[in-house]
Amino acid sequence: MTRTDRVFQLVGSCNNYPWGKQGAESLAVRLHKKSDKQFEIKNDEFYSELWFGDYPDFPARVLETGELLQDVLQKHKETLLGKKVIEELGGQLPFLPKILSIAKALPLQIHPNKELAAKLHAKDPENFTDPNHKPEIAVALSKFEVFAGWKPLEEVQALFQRLDVLQQFVPTGMKSWSELTLREVTRSLLQADEKTVKSVEEALANASKEQLGTQEYILDLLPRLRDQYGATDPGSLVALLCMNFLVLGAGDAIYIPADGIHAYLSGDIVECMARSNNVLNAGFCPPADRNNINMFADTLTFQPSTRSKDDVILPAQDQGKVKIYKPPMSEFNMLRINLIQGEGEDLDEHQGPGVMIVTHGNGTMLADGKTFRLEEGSIFFLAPGVKVRIDSPGGLEAHMAVVV
Repeated sequence: MTRTDRVFQLVGSCNNYPWGKQGAESLAVRLHKKSDKQFEIKNDEFYSELWFGDYPDFPARVLETGELLQDVLQKHKETLLGKKVIEELGGQLPFLPKILSIAKALPLQIHPNKELAAKLHAKDPENFTDPNHKPEIAVALSKFEVFAGWKPLEEVQALFQRLDVLQQFVPTGMKSWSELTLREVTRSLLQADEKTVKSVEEALANASKEQLGTQEYILDLLPRLRDQYGATDPGSLVALLCMNFLVLGAGDAIYIPADGIHAYLSGDIVECMARSNNVLNAGFCPPADRNNINMFADTLTFQPSTRSKDDVILPAQDQGKVKIYKPPMSEFNMLRINLIQGEGEDLDEHQGPGVMIVTHGNGTMLADGKTFRLEEGSIFFLAPGVKVRIDSPGGLEAHMAVVV
């Protein structure tokens, strides 16, 4: 590439968390292999995430030169990042896009808000590597199962009233539930010792459908979670008793705010977040990997609210053959371009940079006066102010995070 290149191809970095899919079953690693021809997929390895932003943990590089994307962006800030990012969004790529391939539940987690993130980073920069918040969206590429946000309060309250074994976690004298009740119930569940967790799970497994009411799906999910993380992980109780369980299809999306509780369960997704890697874990992981439970509980937000699982869903706006996901944050929007055989689409220029990955199919992209070949797994950086035309003779799906 040259100094004047405003569009160029990237290669990402793939990681190996144990919740990932194994070998070539992982979409993340299959897409990575498309751009990194030298990469060897190992059948006994778990491949969890493909990162293709400029964050230093698993950084993207310019495909042609091998340069770190972060270095290139800092050399040519005005051209590649633009005025809005430099003046309003910290002068770095303000978002972090990924592909996730999920075989079992990720840790039950929240991403701390800016104030807490800054404190944690100052105190423990090795584990909290930046001072930023991390609200995020996830767009399903296939069937996607997830625990996210809180069930309606009345549903949680009714379940705890019908099952005597759960009364030990409710604050004394609490008759009418509030968000404060739910915070303290969550704290108590997460602080329960292994013997208590095991006994509660056994009682839950033997509960009748009448006791569970509309939440009888718990009987199907509990054995899965116990098989993955054993019968003593308190994350199972919090997820099953207090959180929304959603099953999404391709193109469906959710939004997780800073401090929003969630645990992805299965599927392939495009994930994008504010530029951060801070996380607090409280379940679905070994005890040594769990953060301070009181800090976790005190930090919890109840937005999405405790009224409806619909509050977790991020609806898309249709614009031609493009779906636009607009999370309530300033760092980025996500575009989903879906072309069938022989179709094409124009993408408007934006104030800030974009990063696009082709998740299925192939085609061509006319951008900045050049024609680029698009293939499954191709990743491209696009500078501000670049108009794009995409055509596909056989069909194509691509996702693009962009600063608008």
